[in-house]
Amino acid sequence: MATLKSGEVEAFLKKPDPRYPLILVYGPDLGLVHERARQLAHQAVPDPEDPFQLIKLDADHLSNDPQRLVDEALTIPLFAGKRALWIRMGQSTLTEAIETLCKETLHDVTLIFEAGDLGPRQPLRAQIEKAKQGITLPCYADEGRNLGDLVDQILAAAGQRIERDAKQALLERLGADRLMSRQEIEKLSLYASGQNMITLADVDAIMADTGVVNLDRLIDATFSGQSQDCVEMLRRCLSEGLDVGYIVSALLRHALTLQSSRLMRDAGKDMKSIEQAARVHFRRQQAFQRHVNHWSCNALDKAVLYLSETQSMSRKNAGLAASLLSHCCLRLSLAARRSH
Repeated sequence: MATLKSGEVEAFLKKPDPRYPLILVYGPDLGLVHERARQLAHQAVPDPEDPFQLIKLDADHLSNDPQRLVDEALTIPLFAGKRALWIRMGQSTLTEAIETLCKETLHDVTLIFEAGDLGPRQPLRAQIEKAKQGITLPCYADEGRNLGDLVDQILAAAGQRIERDAKQALLERLGADRLMSRQEIEKLSLYASGQNMITLADVDAIMADTGVVNLDRLIDATFSGQSQDCVEMLRRCLSEGLDVGYIVSALLRHALTLQSSRLMRDAGKDMKSIEQAARVHFRRQQAFQRHVNHWSCNALDKAVLYLSETQSMSRKNAGLAASLLSHCCLRLSLAARRSH
């Protein structure tokens, strides 16, 4: 039974403790949650490409047969060796199955639960935190230092470095979502392929990409209740090749940021402090302030839930993903108009 603080997570990731085969990775930064869950899953077995060693499961798919999770965890393989189960949580909590596993003695198997932001009383988090074999790893939005390390890490792998002013400009434009930040840094690296040093001109060129600009406009229009602009910006984003999952993650990240920001506002924090905590780009300050002031905590809770459901459904129904996203944006836009 262990609960790590956010500053202790990196040390655990470098050397996971075998005493804890039940691992919950959770938090508002869904990109960072996914990245860390993937790292743990790949470290847990000799060959993560072997489907008999690393078994990927979706909690919503298991909802009709939760006993399968127990069976998979307790199965003894024909050939001795370590196994890992990577479970992506959704709306289904699998409470009884997980309660059973918390009481079992697990041998040569690691279970990695990937979840969103969980309060201390939510069943999954409470179960893993209380389990003798359980450990929880919280994932919060990247701070500037961590993002700086991520920039250096990705560029170094490509044999590149970045000028100081260029790095500062890049950090100012990256969001709080780890996955989206990684994608933007990798895009910059690809743009500057063949160069040993990345300059400010390179950052300005790639970060001014119309797809990113239109995505910001889509988010602002959606949460401002501007339905017509919302529809037009979504059309542009999709026509420019932005992935539906990428767009949903951006919308969800914004909703989660607004959640924490609204709580700070209700606690009496001034807007400048709230903007600094949320790392809001100066070009979007007015829209951000409008969203924080007009969206209630209750409305934001519903928005996060609906976006999470849309994310899950679009993964299961790729052919309907664009339609699901369009319906989601319009529904959020209408909710924003009601909140004004």
